[in-house]
Amino acid sequence: MQFGEKVEGFNTRVLNEREVRAAAGILFLVMLISLMFILLKQDFLLIKYVISAFFIDFIIRVLINPTFSPTLILGRIIVSKQVPEYVGAPQKKFAWTIGLVLSGLMFLLLVVLNSYSVITSITCFICLGFLFFETAFGICVGCVLYRMFYKDEAQYCAGETCEPTKKHLIQNVSWGQIFIVCSYLLLLLTVVLFFNDYLHTQPKNLWQIIKVKKVAIHSFTILFQPWLTR
Repeated sequence: MQFGEKVEGFNTRVLNEREVRAAAGILFLVMLISLMFILLKQDFLLIKYVISAFFIDFIIRVLINPTFSPTLILGRIIVSKQVPEYVGAPQKKFAWTIGLVLSGLMFLLLVVLNSYSVITSITCFICLGFLFFETAFGICVGCVLYRMFYKDEAQYCAGETCEPTKKHLIQNVSWGQIFIVCSYLLLLLTVVLFFNDYLHTQPKNLWQIIKVKKVAIHSFTILFQPWLTR
């Protein structure tokens, strides 16, 4: 019944950020797939299983011990060959408590009451957003909120964001790079405006296209064979 692990050289309990991100990636993937089932097939079965697993996992993380969390164990196995990146446990506990509340709300509304509403949708997308930021950018939104409330207590944040540091040269963004991003977005907008009708066309079977092309080439050859052999 403890949160975090004692590691020599750290004056507070810590967690391995690499396995935390791996676990967030697992949860993000299964939740995204379950949402696709809802959007495409109106099938809520998978999301009910996912939310139940999500809720149980966060109960273990927050109320028992993160060491026994199934997704964190899988994350540890996946990144076992990577050097650990230690982060402070208190801010993670605060963040995961938010996750526990959100998953508990979804479990109550969608699994227990078997209902759906705008509340369920918003809560689900908030969880998905939190997981995406953790997985893709290494940004723990709950940890950021923790630093807002307990500014002086936050230690060992991911990417050393707890302590103000000067940017490295490789982190600087030039005006030329900003121009490239703006040009890229302008190009995408141009494609949407001028090629939307063409791209909106339903894709055809590749093998049928090849067959049609072969027939067309064969017909062309037969039609113009007298002129081609001259």
